Order: sequence, then structure tokens, then C-alpha cells
Amino acid sequence: MSAMSNAESLAFLAEGTHTGKLATTRADGRPHVTPIWFVLDGEDIIFTTGASSVKGKSLAHDARAMLAVDEEVFPYSFVLVEGTVVLSEDLDQLVLWSTRIAERYVPAGQAEAYGKRNGVPGELLVRLTPTKIIGEKDIAL
Repeated sequence: MSAMSNAESLAFLAEGTHTGKLATTRADGRPHVTPIWFVLDGEDIIFTTGASSVKGKSLAHDARAMLAVDEEVFPYSFVLVEGTVVLSEDLDQLVLWSTRIAERYVPAGQAEAYGKRNGVPGELLVRLTPTKIIGEKDIAL
């Protein structure tokens, strides 16, 4: 096992179609973890969520979050990102980023429809700015 540099960690996050597992804290202090699709904007992690979802409510209550992204193929790697979020309801930005996210995860030709579907009132654009990034590669070697 060896530590990834910050650049290696960001490259790992940007490659392929890894899903993230986002950890938040509910208003009553209970943890909440949910899978997310995401893209990077520089070092920031961008994703969307419904404002009324557990994730959306938790992030509105407490702007701290942690993201775990792992590769489930030998020799295994992972990146952990701790940070704070900024929430936005800007519909133009929601459509833009929802489309970019979809370009990463959905079949070719479907990204625009996905972007329009998620760029509507009631959705939130989430920008997670890292305060700490930890990456480990070749865990099984």
C-alpha cells in the first residue's frame, strides 16, 4: 500500500465512473451515508441532490461532509475527501452541472435529458471544497 499524492488522488476521482459514498450528519446527530454521482471542478467535488432529501436537509443543517471513493478491483485503491459544502439553487448552473455529471455516468446521448430533469426547482447544486484529501493505492500489494 502506498499513499497517493494530491494530484494522484484528484486524478483517481476524475477517472472512470466511480461512485462516491457521501457521509453527512443529520440534525439529530445521526450519520447518513448515500451513494452519489459526481464530477470535479478543479479540486471541488460537484453533485446534486433534492433539497427535501435526507442528504439535502443534512447538508443545509451542517455544511461539513466526507466523501469516500474506492476502486473495487485488485489491487484496490481509495480516496477520502473531507470538506465543506456550498449549496445553490441556480437553475442554469444546475442544468449545466447535472449534464456534466450525466456525461460521466449515463449512456451516450442521454446526458442532456438528465441535466434538464435535474435542473429544476427543488434540486440543489452542491460544491464540496476539500479541507483534507487522503488517497491510498495498491492496498492489497
